[in-house]
Amino acid sequence: MNDLLRSKAGLYANSRDLELAETLGSGKDGIVLTANQKKKHADVAIKIFRWEEAFRREKAVYERLAENGVAAVLGFNVPQMTGFDDQILAVEMTIVKRPFVLDFAGAYLDAAPEFPEDVVIAWEEEMKERFEGRWRMVEQIMAEFRTFGIHLLDLSLNNIGFLD
Repeated sequence: MNDLLRSKAGLYANSRDLELAETLGSGKDGIVLTANQKKKHADVAIKIFRWEEAFRREKAVYERLAENGVAAVLGFNVPQMTGFDDQILAVEMTIVKRPFVLDFAGAYLDAAPEFPEDVVIAWEEEMKERFEGRWRMVEQIMAEFRTFGIHLLDLSLNNIGFLD
């Protein structure tokens, strides 16, 4: 599957006069690679999605962030979308340094999905264990994103990167 996604990344890069570089990561939603802008000498990241729904959600979040001029939330850097391709399911974005919040394929706009109370309690307990003493800050980040109508659900130490 990643070979198909890499091939799509190559198509996107060629259409934008980019050179693909290293792989930043891969997961359930797709792969992320760095790319060099040949004419601007700037690096960007390209995320190629496996599924259209995840692509649409992430693209919509980046559009909402851009509408509100959001480049950081509570001091955590947020990538800026610099391009996309609806056919290839590609999002091109700036590369940000820690601290950061990224990966919005699991986010929802305007309303979070409804879950049974026991599922919500179990999820919160898992997040408290995952983030330990940083959970309070994660809750604040989530609350700030909600002020823009963005509901973060896919929380991990890869998606919310602290300085240390």
